[in-house]
Amino acid sequence: MGSEGPSGVTFHVTGFKKFHGVSDNPTETIVSNLEEYLKRNSSSKGVNIGSCTILETAGQGGLVPLYQTLHSAVSKENQQSNFSKVILLHFGVNSGASRFAIEHQAVNEATFRCPDEMGWKPQKVPIIPADGGVSKVRKTCLPVDEMTKSLAKMGYDVVTSDDAGRFVCNYVYYHSLRFAEQNGIKSVFVHVPLFQTIDEDTQMRFAASLLEVLASLY
Repeated sequence: MGSEGPSGVTFHVTGFKKFHGVSDNPTETIVSNLEEYLKRNSSSKGVNIGSCTILETAGQGGLVPLYQTLHSAVSKENQQSNFSKVILLHFGVNSGASRFAIEHQAVNEATFRCPDEMGWKPQKVPIIPADGGVSKVRKTCLPVDEMTKSLAKMGYDVVTSDDAGRFVCNYVYYHSLRFAEQNGIKSVFVHVPLFQTIDEDTQMRFAASLLEVLASLY
């Protein structure tokens, strides 16, 4: 059976490039370095990296590469063992935050406080009109509270959150949650602070610990 594909959990991870007010996005560094960091520092055998992708910080204009990543997760899963499980893991930065936040949900509303990196600035627009109005909520089916408690016990300053904002992070998360539900996989979004607030080494360790916690809880 081992030759059929990896066992454990396969992660497809995304971060973002720069955007208004954040010239160095920590999630670009985290996601770009994650696979190599895990090889050097992680002892978990249940974690498989399917892909690491850096997205433009854009809503409508960024949908093509986002969906290429999402569909890749499903197509790779179909080629692998039936024992493999898939999680879409998205990292975004909250420049005003002082701790990590694991997001319970996304809302079907795009209200951007500033234009995204492709110049789009929607106001109270449904992200997916077919889902209904801007009050529609989609929730992750992963155990966010349990994840948070496990990571807090490991010494990380982490909370759960019910509000991913209305900017690109929430936009991507909403699409991902809908796609995950339709394809029988799972999705979760995590906000991180700037490196000036929590240093890069701690954030890399947090990302590795998060993967191990998710793999153990799946």
